[in-house]
Amino acid sequence: MLSKLLGWLLAGGILIAAIGWGQSPAPAAGGSAAAPAPVDEGLEVGFDATDITPPLNDAKKPVYLAGFGHNRKATGVNDPIMARTVVLRAGDKKIAMVSIDVVGYFHGEVEQVRARLADFHYVLVSSTHNHEGPDTLGLWGPSPVISGVDPAYMALVRERIVASVRAAEKTFAPAQVRFGTVKVPELLHDTRQPIVLHDDLVVLRFNAPGKEEPAGLVVQWNCHPETMDDKNTQLTADYVYYTVDYLRQKYRCPVVYLTGTVGGLLTSLHVPIKSPEGVELKDGTWEKTERYGRLLGEACDRALMRAEPIRLTPFEVRRREFTVPMTNPLYHLGRKLGVLQRDIYVWTGNPADLRQGDSKTPEDQMAVRTEVSALLLGDLHIACIPGEIYPELVLDRIQEPVDPGADFPDAPKEPAIYPHLGGRRQMIIGLANDQLGYIIPKRQWDEKPPFCYGRAKKQYGEENSIGCDAAPVICGVFKEMMAGR
Repeated sequence: MLSKLLGWLLAGGILIAAIGWGQSPAPAAGGSAAAPAPVDEGLEVGFDATDITPPLNDAKKPVYLAGFGHNRKATGVNDPIMARTVVLRAGDKKIAMVSIDVVGYFHGEVEQVRARLADFHYVLVSSTHNHEGPDTLGLWGPSPVISGVDPAYMALVRERIVASVRAAEKTFAPAQVRFGTVKVPELLHDTRQPIVLHDDLVVLRFNAPGKEEPAGLVVQWNCHPETMDDKNTQLTADYVYYTVDYLRQKYRCPVVYLTGTVGGLLTSLHVPIKSPEGVELKDGTWEKTERYGRLLGEACDRALMRAEPIRLTPFEVRRREFTVPMTNPLYHLGRKLGVLQRDIYVWTGNPADLRQGDSKTPEDQMAVRTEVSALLLGDLHIACIPGEIYPELVLDRIQEPVDPGADFPDAPKEPAIYPHLGGRRQMIIGLANDQLGYIIPKRQWDEKPPFCYGRAKKQYGEENSIGCDAAPVICGVFKEMMAGR
């Protein structure tokens, strides 16, 4: 898990197509459509995959692996760290979605990428929250007081994200789309009570009009990529690599993997996985990591078997910038030590107030600027959330009645994401354009004794959240944005 000493900071009008889609027969085995999907007039899609693996050839410049403890230096590369991109175009609007195999990517970095892609209507950069890749936030260096970020590597990542988007748009081609989903609770473990799983796996399949062969796949799953655990020193995308590799080889097309809801904490660790011979596989082994990735790939097969045609036009993007109060004292310490590099804003109680702070801003008034967005793409609505949101806040399953040990038992329930997202088909992208840590329902916040569920000590989560008001602010802004206010 993440370091408990510092935690980590991560410091348009809507026109929804009122289009019904026909009930086509289920695809044949292997995911090939038995009936052609309707064609989005003017929809084009393009894909790219670009290597962003940091170099390991400088002994004086080690690569620190993120997501567990300090001073975990990379000793080799098992599989490449990638930026995977899908771009969409309809008329004069272009949308880019990039997924990178790292633990997180701050909003300021995304803004620098967007400045290079100003001709795009919207650019999203999301991280898979990989715990076996390079430190991109600063929290996993040689010690708690030294950042693990290499500025030269961050510049390389920016350059290659931009290059990946430009390469993807060179492959623009007309497309039709199918949407498939399947529940896969057997591949999730929730380490924090109450147990709430967001076990919906979503797969989008793009085909050239009239063609059986897929032009590309987009997969969205809700799980920490951390199967290799904390002893591994090989750079790897964890199970994501094996899922993408399985699908890429089977369908002979590009594959983009997007992380969704991972708070809670939803993880691949402790998930019972057996080999094809029935042998129980252990956490922290390549055997389990590869097997988990393949099983997730096979679940994608099942989702594709039942996929239905949808339309992704017209495009509509809603985006809202706002501030979130930073109340975590460990984050304040990290900022003072220079481990966390993040611009500070002033919290006035109004999220829409984007007043920038300075060195004199009191800690109890500090905030960070972030964003939420919603991509309303025809039949498909996508929520983009800047951190590790708990599934309760997505699915409207916040605990009720409140556990008597909670710190804020009278806190109102936050407005849940999916009910306010709307749409006939829904998807969520977590760690979207920022990384604020865990986004926890306020009435489930539990730092002070007595602890919830009769526990002798608190559960994991709060030490790696920007603060107890993150969920009310983020969910409240999302609700207002979707209501057009």
